[in-house]
Amino acid sequence: MRRLFPIPPLSPAMTTTQRDAVEGDRPIEDYGLLGDTRTAALVGSDGAIDWLCVPRFDGQPVFGRLVGGPAAGTFRMGPAGAATVIARRYRPHTATLETIWDTPGGRLTLTEGMIADVTGRLLPSSLLVRRLTAPNGPVDAVIEFDPRLGEHHTSPRIEHRGDNLVCSWSTTALALRASPPLRLQAGRPVMLRVAPGQPVTLAVSVADREPLIYLDPEAAWAALEADEHGWRTWCADIDGDLPHRDAVARSVLTLRLLTYSPSGAPVAAPTTSLPEGPGGIRNWDYRYAWPRDASIGIGAFLGVGKYDEARHFLAWLLHASRLDRPRLPVLLTLHGRHPTAERELDGWPGYAHSRPVRVGNGAANQHQLDGYGWVLDAAWLLTRAGHRLDAETWRAMRGFADQVAKRWREPDAGIWEIRGDGAHHVHSKLMAWLALDRALRIASTRRTPGSQVARWRAERDAVAAEVMSAGFNPELGSYTRSYGSNDLDAAVLVLPLLDLEPRDSPRVRATIEAVRHQLSAGGPLLYRYPPGQDGLPGTEGAFLPCSFWLVQALASTGRVDEAAQLFADLLELANPLGLLPEEINPSGHRYLGNYPQALTHAALIQAALAIRDAQPDRPDPSSPPQPPLGSAPDQVGKHRGLTDLGMPGRGEQRQRPAPGQLPQLLERWGALGILELLTVPAAELLEPFRVVAVPLAQLCRRGHLLEPLVEPGLVLSQPSRPDAVDQHPGPVLWRWLIVDPAYPYIRLAAHGLPPHRR
Repeated sequence: MRRLFPIPPLSPAMTTTQRDAVEGDRPIEDYGLLGDTRTAALVGSDGAIDWLCVPRFDGQPVFGRLVGGPAAGTFRMGPAGAATVIARRYRPHTATLETIWDTPGGRLTLTEGMIADVTGRLLPSSLLVRRLTAPNGPVDAVIEFDPRLGEHHTSPRIEHRGDNLVCSWSTTALALRASPPLRLQAGRPVMLRVAPGQPVTLAVSVADREPLIYLDPEAAWAALEADEHGWRTWCADIDGDLPHRDAVARSVLTLRLLTYSPSGAPVAAPTTSLPEGPGGIRNWDYRYAWPRDASIGIGAFLGVGKYDEARHFLAWLLHASRLDRPRLPVLLTLHGRHPTAERELDGWPGYAHSRPVRVGNGAANQHQLDGYGWVLDAAWLLTRAGHRLDAETWRAMRGFADQVAKRWREPDAGIWEIRGDGAHHVHSKLMAWLALDRALRIASTRRTPGSQVARWRAERDAVAAEVMSAGFNPELGSYTRSYGSNDLDAAVLVLPLLDLEPRDSPRVRATIEAVRHQLSAGGPLLYRYPPGQDGLPGTEGAFLPCSFWLVQALASTGRVDEAAQLFADLLELANPLGLLPEEINPSGHRYLGNYPQALTHAALIQAALAIRDAQPDRPDPSSPPQPPLGSAPDQVGKHRGLTDLGMPGRGEQRQRPAPGQLPQLLERWGALGILELLTVPAAELLEPFRVVAVPLAQLCRRGHLLEPLVEPGLVLSQPSRPDAVDQHPGPVLWRWLIVDPAYPYIRLAAHGLPPHRR
């Protein structure tokens, strides 16, 4: 683990601007992550939240000092004067962060977190809770609450409503309340003294296009403690035989925090424009969902026994890709839409003067072949684990495979999203082979047209023949970055995981060694390709996921001891909180790029799984899991309708939810495809919800991602409570807009009425 970052002496009355002059830019690795699976905050060891977007990861920042400078806002809570950080940690297996300072007056502890589970209670959609305690003696502390909204750092309209400080803009509002009550000011430091046995608790409620909920800070603290219990329960069943289990569990929890729970979309990182090279232009917006990253996350979640999260990822992908199929979009918004055009923010200084600061991502319009391989491999992993794909999911996967068979001979932008002319990237061709191979494996478990299977097989063999010929450089003795190139690419470290060639093949082993030595950045680090070979000015750091892919490659080729040592060395690069970035500077090991990075944490998990599975006494990971003793036959390996991936197949049993279970199911399964065709009377299912019925065709005309999930010829009977809906004559496919008053997100679901055949 890395060292803690010291806090320089500060004057109690210093503003954020004055503090910046003393501190400069804090190292990226100094920041901790607070999250609620809808948005996330980055907080430094000085107690300053310098990044928080609302109401979602991809929303506008209300605290944006990280890349927007002092004018973009911050929320600091900590020691008023000189202090030394003596400990910083997450409470075990939770998302609650503790920072402990040593001050002249004694120790001061900041405990803080966000509430992930807001169902069943009148809580705001985002709730931040922060508490200061001083166990040894009175300590002077400071609170600086300075929110600014969006691109233009708009100051809020400020009101005091009772004990609440309310900061509002046109559609967004924050409410800050303290216990014991304090006369808080926006934009001005407020001094206070924290005494033993008298904690100071702050609660920040967030509202966006919804009522603002004022919450007593003590009730908010109780909600945080309940949330901690939920996280501990969630972490308890992560496999116990993983190497460095605590570090892996932290990565699994981080991956979950970076998953947008209303839709199931995984965000690549909660930040934009943290630079790959300080002072340079390699600054990108990562607040989107990449199907590739989602698919890698599926493998990580499946490997540690988190089947629900794996299914959520694929369910999101299934719905998000509807309007583009059979093309697989490179990236999408958290709600499955295309991102806005990439643009630069005027006047934003950037982190460490790294400009421009960007919103949007131009890679959205690229053709990237490798994504299809990751997605179909994820579908195969689910199938292999005993989770049968429903008919619609399989239809989507077949379409992706057909697209690969059609387009694999074309050049593409590759996994590294090179902004220039496409090339025949070897890694892309390997993943095209993987896509077709995994489609064939899934097809072997279910009825698939023979002509389609024959085409996939022929094209898979053609890809193999071409890539083994044109992608291998005999002079280098290695697979290369692209056809005819002498450059190497760390992405081809996936080679031993694909079974394109035997894992002990001399060419596979030689490729691993060539990448390990020629792309070495020193110690356990690797560059993803030769530095400077991407058409962009400036430099970048070592790419951390590549090092974890090297761990996988070594473990899968029998070099388990080397893999384990490399893995241990990489874990030493994590900050004290177990968080990792996308890139790292080989000299000095400063963090680079957007942070924390979901792909890095997913690669870490998969590296640990590779070491575990390479142990000689481990069972074959390709074998489906067996039901635990005493479990019902359908608890493992049986598809159970929409509580898996989508529509139940023909003849499958539909489950009946218990009364009052709807809020829990809505939260668990996200915004699309929940409770389809459940045989439950409307009155039992929908009370106390307000219900509006809309014909499916009308929703489709409005542009929602709502293609029919039902089988052709299947209709729904009219609702059992006509007074609850606006009637629409005739047998139509209904979608229900269900608004849960205890949960601020609008959910789309189908009504649970008995299906009838025409």
